[in-house]
Amino acid sequence: MTEHNAEGKSTKLWGGRFASDMADIALDYSESTVADSEMIAEDIWGSQAHAIMLTACGIISEDDLRPILAGLRKTETEFEAGQFTLKRELEDVHMNVEAYLRADSGPEFAGKLHTGRSRNDQVVTDARMHLRTRLLGVQAVLTDLQRALLAQAEGHERTVMPGYTHTQHAQPISLAFWLTTYVSMFTRDQRRLANAYEIVNQNPLGAAALAGTSFPTDRELSARLLGFDGCHEHALDVISSRDWAVEALFALTMLMCNLSRLAEEFVLFSTYEYRMIEIDDAYSSGSSIMPQKKNPCIAELSRGNTGAVYGRLMELLTLLKALPSGYNRDFQQDKPPLWHALRLVEQTIVAMTAMVETVKFNTEHMREVVGRNFATATELANYLVADRGLAFRTCHELVGQLVATLIAEGKTLDDHEDVQRILAAHGQDLTLDEIAGVCDPEACLARQRSLGSTGPDSVLQMSRRFTEMVSANASAVEQRMEHLQQAHEKTRHIVDTVIAGGSLSDCNLQV
Repeated sequence: MTEHNAEGKSTKLWGGRFASDMADIALDYSESTVADSEMIAEDIWGSQAHAIMLTACGIISEDDLRPILAGLRKTETEFEAGQFTLKRELEDVHMNVEAYLRADSGPEFAGKLHTGRSRNDQVVTDARMHLRTRLLGVQAVLTDLQRALLAQAEGHERTVMPGYTHTQHAQPISLAFWLTTYVSMFTRDQRRLANAYEIVNQNPLGAAALAGTSFPTDRELSARLLGFDGCHEHALDVISSRDWAVEALFALTMLMCNLSRLAEEFVLFSTYEYRMIEIDDAYSSGSSIMPQKKNPCIAELSRGNTGAVYGRLMELLTLLKALPSGYNRDFQQDKPPLWHALRLVEQTIVAMTAMVETVKFNTEHMREVVGRNFATATELANYLVADRGLAFRTCHELVGQLVATLIAEGKTLDDHEDVQRILAAHGQDLTLDEIAGVCDPEACLARQRSLGSTGPDSVLQMSRRFTEMVSANASAVEQRMEHLQQAHEKTRHIVDTVIAGGSLSDCNLQV
């Protein structure tokens, strides 16, 4: 039902023109406290920085600033102690923080805090601040997965396994080559996440409702205090745009796609038919009816959750597709897809890392499978081209006929004397040493010399470069985290100084 107070006016902080409060049905439908609960710390930090900026610009006095910061510090302390509760009837995190401030410092001071800003720029500020930290968290755990893959690859540069195209045996590759495939993929994911971070980490605070403000604010100061790299300048664009959220969500979606592909190969390669890997019992589950079963459920869930992340990207894109400029309440729905996708991606990476760290490889079976199914046929054709000067198409036809004859006789390329006999019948005399030097999988592997190939030297070089790139990326993430922490500590230092009776002039606001 609709609420009225004794004077027949709304009790909301924004309710001056309203004769009544929202109906319960409308409030239930429109409040955002669940999604906003992720951003309480950011809303408090943003309010502290905004208050400091207002005073530094002479918009409010230091006598106003002190009780504002004292009230915000008390709110922050209660939040950190788990005692801050978002009230549904206050609609969102911003109104909840302001309500705490009104209770602690009085309505006059709480009201002055909102000078020169709007919930429109406030919510974008909170969301960007929370998102940037979560993106760094995703990069950090993805680094752990890359390092786990590189650790498993080490020493397996000459361990042969079948490489596939069309899910059919193609050519021999090394186990290290297969594992570092995903390190390479995730390197691009790291780049996308870093790019998304740069787009996200621009200060929107001060854009106000949509047109900026007539107060002489200093948005660059707010940016420094909040750890932003700069300002998102155009006020209407600040309020109207959510492409920064889409950018982050796409990076998460593409990452989830690559995680799903790794999960799929874990599922396939652990089957009895492949028998190339064994997933640790700790990351498997059994059947309620079939006692012999060992199911790769964590890998399957990693694959399955990818669809949910895809859906959240499409949800956000669809939300934005026909919105006019300025703030629209539709924007309230931008955060649930982000938070959900972040949670799923983080959980998936952590689970996949644990699986990679504990997986065991059946290298003997890998070698056996490679030798059984003509995987070195391509290299035999290449050898004839290089050694006999024949056209590749001629050699392709000749080796194809060789394979057909061997299949008919129940032989493989490991049967060197039979290979020698059939090739001689086609006019190509090769010694047994020549055949072994091409057809043995280990020899075939060693012959690969092109940049980025599965050859042992190439894989070693790539692994070293990937290790350096992973370390450099980890350092960049750590530096960004330190930058945010230093900005927060700077803001807290100013708050402490002012609350203790000091002046802003005692603080270095340029740092």
